[in-house]
Amino acid sequence: MSRSFLPDPALPLFPLRTVLFPDGLLELKIFETRYLDLISRCMREQAPFGVIALKSGSEACVSGSAPVALFDVGTLAELIEVDSAEANILLVRCRGTQRFSLGATEQQADGLWVGDARPLAEDPVVAPSSAHANVVKSLVDAVATLSAQGAEPFLAPHRFESAGWVANRWCEILPLPVDAKHRLLGLDPLSRLDIIDSLMRVRHAPH
Repeated sequence: MSRSFLPDPALPLFPLRTVLFPDGLLELKIFETRYLDLISRCMREQAPFGVIALKSGSEACVSGSAPVALFDVGTLAELIEVDSAEANILLVRCRGTQRFSLGATEQQADGLWVGDARPLAEDPVVAPSSAHANVVKSLVDAVATLSAQGAEPFLAPHRFESAGWVANRWCEILPLPVDAKHRLLGLDPLSRLDIIDSLMRVRHAPH
């Protein structure tokens, strides 16, 4: 699309075959020049970048290769930790923050995608309902089990009293298709948790 449709500066985008949820942990191994430059700029400017899921195509695509289609809702990612394990390779840990809707996009000469991003309202802080007790307890138990094994899949603080936080963590760990996770990202927290609860009941129902 024409650059004239985009704000200045446009939001730099990192297309992935995954969906980043608010407060989620994203770990990346970066070696492409366009993304090394992006991370350097984000560190220098203390600015986030946008993580957006791919409908089709590959994050490795550059101008002139197979077409890329992006979903229309993503999440800002703020840098937590950047480590250079070896030359020209960065190990990056990020936290998901605010959701955004994505309008016009374009791919720059170096292959980096940028877009017109508009912030979406943060999830209201609401408690899970009594009907969600089992899905909350299951997440508490899963975190305890993983912690005992030395694994910490979620960033602190753990907010089991928040319907949105609980729903987001289940969205991350359940084996759902990317398009299903994208649809969940756009819902309000209680609706998101209702769907997760229903999915888990189906998964655990006797056959």
